[in-house]
Amino acid sequence: MTIVVGYVPTPEGEAALTQAIAEARNRNSRLLVINSSRGDAPVDNRFAHEGDIQSIEERLATQGIDHEIKQPVRGHDAAAEVLDAAEEHEAELIVIGLRRRTPVGKLIMGSTSQRVLLEADCPVLAVKAG
Repeated sequence: MTIVVGYVPTPEGEAALTQAIAEARNRNSRLLVINSSRGDAPVDNRFAHEGDIQSIEERLATQGIDHEIKQPVRGHDAAAEVLDAAEEHEAELIVIGLRRRTPVGKLIMGSTSQRVLLEADCPVLAVKAG
């Protein structure tokens, strides 16, 4: 089975990755790390740099986690990439990081995590940093 984690190089992304590693270890599952960019901006701070990806690769290999890291740049938003990966790999679980938002912010603006929570066909584990 596969666990999909949506990763961004932020404290929330790190929290999601840490929890996804623990879940993969406990379930003896494969881990699929998704870090995507729409590719429509010259700089995307949510797209991990090569050094970040190498660090994640080493961390997973050292812990003996069967894994794959994907960085799609196909013009899709992050929620679509995570949901598509979960469907394609028949994920048993999706892990995402949450950031704090005001109640008004939650009401007015949609969020990547909200979309994943509402549209996923499998369980979603949402974690906060700290």
